[in-house]
Amino acid sequence: MQINGVAAIVTGGASGLGGAVAARLSGAGAKVVIFDQNADLGASHAAAIGGHFIRVDVTDERAVEDALAKAEALCGTARILVNCAGVGAPAKVINRDGDVLPLKDFGHIININLLGSFNVLSKFAGRLHAADVPGEERGIIINTASVAAFDGQIGQPAYAASKAAIVGMTLPLAREFARHKIRVMTIAPGIFLTPLLASLPEEAQASLGAQVPFPSRLGKPDEFAQMVEAIILNPMANGETIRLDGAIRMAAK
Repeated sequence: MQINGVAAIVTGGASGLGGAVAARLSGAGAKVVIFDQNADLGASHAAAIGGHFIRVDVTDERAVEDALAKAEALCGTARILVNCAGVGAPAKVINRDGDVLPLKDFGHIININLLGSFNVLSKFAGRLHAADVPGEERGIIINTASVAAFDGQIGQPAYAASKAAIVGMTLPLAREFARHKIRVMTIAPGIFLTPLLASLPEEAQASLGAQVPFPSRLGKPDEFAQMVEAIILNPMANGETIRLDGAIRMAAK
């Protein structure tokens, strides 16, 4: 599918991986709408790339429906969705004091990473499935998982579970949406230089990057965005999860 002139939505698009995706798609000619909770970053990034920003909680069904309607009024029916919104605060099930992880803390990560992604993609597909658009396909959904889906570390039970579920629903969604000519793909990134990692000392960043076999460095957000672009342009990319990690396999801790 071509990108130029097509409406696209990027959740978590105010910064980090989502910010890079929003910038690259806009640079390729897409009409980009950023969905994010951070109003200041979202508005400024949208202005910088010539896109639009809508503040939205991806876990809120009504808010997502309203945001999709606003996005459609601004740019037309979106045919590209890239889900990058997510959280990942580490927490062990049993901490040093012997306290057990509260269910609400586990559920918070599942709610945003998994339910939030499904909430947006299902409503996006609901709007798109009957749209009259030219070409072989109607659109594409790209979700963001993580290598933690396969190599979850100690302290990542909630995060790894949420990302493994993203991987797990990729194929059934692609099979279901095939009749609507909508592709579904997932990218599982390794260690990338997101705003969180950028806040670490250079020594810590270098240590993390050295764990990557090749190239032995942190991934650049635009390299993630490059993969998004390549997937969109290749119509045979469907129903699969691609690890984008420099061949890293995460240790237990």
